[in-house]
Amino acid sequence: MEKSLLLQELPESSWPRERLLREGEKHLSDQELLAIILRNGSRQQNVMELAGTILREYPDLYNLKHTTLHELQKFKGIGETRAIELKAMMEFGYRINRALQPKMGRVQSSLSLGQLLITELKDYQQEHLVAFFLNTKNEIILQKTIFIGSQNQSIAHPREIFREAVRISAARVVLGHNHPSGNPTPSSNDLDFTKRVQECGEMMGIELLDHIIVGETKYFSLREEKYLK
Repeated sequence: MEKSLLLQELPESSWPRERLLREGEKHLSDQELLAIILRNGSRQQNVMELAGTILREYPDLYNLKHTTLHELQKFKGIGETRAIELKAMMEFGYRINRALQPKMGRVQSSLSLGQLLITELKDYQQEHLVAFFLNTKNEIILQKTIFIGSQNQSIAHPREIFREAVRISAARVVLGHNHPSGNPTPSSNDLDFTKRVQECGEMMGIELLDHIIVGETKYFSLREEKYLK
């Protein structure tokens, strides 16, 4: 019997891990993805060959999903530990596929968000910039603190906001931050920053729905006050 080539003896450009890094997981075949999960082959087969052997036995991934630990261990190179890892991977993938994007309520008005932000931010002695990321139904799919500034200033960049928005496919964004002075009136820097975020959002197709500034007991909505249209 001819000795099976080790994966390291194959051209590096064909290694599954390197292909995933270079091209992304969407471009890998079922065999390559399974090889990455298996990590190692056996004495008789390198990991790509072992993955191919398994997939020839179960060309329909639905049937592979329902294999038992005992059935997986029939393949040379698949012991109990590796069979357990494969079953755990299958179940975890199934749970991920069933997972729904979390929703944290729907934005009804600037008033409701303003009151929420007053409660959360009024006692901070530093400016906190918070972003609410919304879907097309104005449901909050993520709330995240983007930046924490000094007592006198807050510096943030729109890219930090839109990087997160793109990652979770948000349709709209609402920003909120506090003024430790207790006065929610926007500064010129607040207005300039809001304009930059709005312009960036327009280019990316992500709407800046509002920017709400809160003090100790009051809020200022740039949408309500017509600074945003």
